[in-house]
Amino acid sequence: MSKDTEIKFVGQPIFGQIMKLIDRSTFVQLVRDKKSDYYYKAFKSWDELIVMLFGILSRCDSMAEICEGMKALGGKLNHLSMQKAPAKSTASDGLRNRDSSFFEALYYKLVEQYKGFLSDSRTYGLTFKELLIIDSTTIRLFSDILKGVGRNPKNDGKKKGGLKVHMLIDAVQSVAKFVRITEAKVHDKNFLTQIVVPAHSMLVFDRAYNYYKQFAKWSEQMICFVTRQKKNAVCEILEIIQDKIIPKGTFGVYKEEIIEVTYKENKEEKKLKLRRMYYCDEKNRQFVFITNNFEITAEEVAFIYKKRWQIELLFKKMKQNFQLHYFYFYGENENAIRTQVWCTLIAQLLLTVLQKMANVKKAFSTVATLVRIHLISLLDVYELLRNVKRTYSKKKAEQLTPSLFPV
Repeated sequence: MSKDTEIKFVGQPIFGQIMKLIDRSTFVQLVRDKKSDYYYKAFKSWDELIVMLFGILSRCDSMAEICEGMKALGGKLNHLSMQKAPAKSTASDGLRNRDSSFFEALYYKLVEQYKGFLSDSRTYGLTFKELLIIDSTTIRLFSDILKGVGRNPKNDGKKKGGLKVHMLIDAVQSVAKFVRITEAKVHDKNFLTQIVVPAHSMLVFDRAYNYYKQFAKWSEQMICFVTRQKKNAVCEILEIIQDKIIPKGTFGVYKEEIIEVTYKENKEEKKLKLRRMYYCDEKNRQFVFITNNFEITAEEVAFIYKKRWQIELLFKKMKQNFQLHYFYFYGENENAIRTQVWCTLIAQLLLTVLQKMANVKKAFSTVATLVRIHLISLLDVYELLRNVKRTYSKKKAEQLTPSLFPV
């Protein structure tokens, strides 16, 4: 039998190639600005990031698994600018004590670095500066660190703690531009007052975010929105624009109205004028949309709301490909949990960049699985993702890292 020489080896493990997507000069400057290494002599910010991303990408269940796994890496740690694997107690102390705001700032730095690269050339035929999607997802916690949402169980015990990850994403990038992590009990509408968006943007969100006072402020700032109206909403119908019966088996907008809603500001009642549309989809489901935009067509309103599903796919990626479950958090205090969530967002962003740089049609879950299996293999990560044959081709693996991303 002839020797298989078709697998292409490179000088660094795949994990090291992924870490090169982070600009070290930017990282060092961020450490200085945040003073995140001020009280640490051995376990620096870079070491904690390596430990967290190693655990997240390899889907380790505990800090003990991470540290024991890194001990077996041998000489491969020098590719990651680490001298040795940390002790479990050292890594746990760093996770518990180093402020999670450092990793939050690092995530936003990476979003800023790659925002041009991740943007698609897709257009929606609309005249909005940005199409932004808002939603949240709840992550259950085993202990009552952060207050959960909902009622206590009927039989015994009390509801588990939980946190809520609120996100605002750009529809053409599918990465979170703005994130807030709160207790699960915090109402979704509070997130709307924290975001800052440019004029002539279009926001899309579900009916949990109905907040007429904020809607009025956006209307004054030339910011548009599309959402669903709550079933118990009270309003006054000012004008009926269209009211028709659509044939059975078809779909579309069958009713459109101009309505007026009431809200309170400084104990004073005020009025806000909105458009309301009734829509029937392909599965004969009924939807009621409201918007403050009076220029686009009713069909465009329904089309824009459909784009909200992109953020649901983003949450699905997070929960299916990473260990965001109360059994698998590496620390037990609030700061450790927030740090792990931010590092998970960083890992997801790096894999998204990797997927686009490799220019492959493989699903995100496939990319995450390949990286997890070959995390410390000395293979060219782009060739690994691009290859569709049973064995690697004899063509020399090309260097695909563009000059746009400093190494």
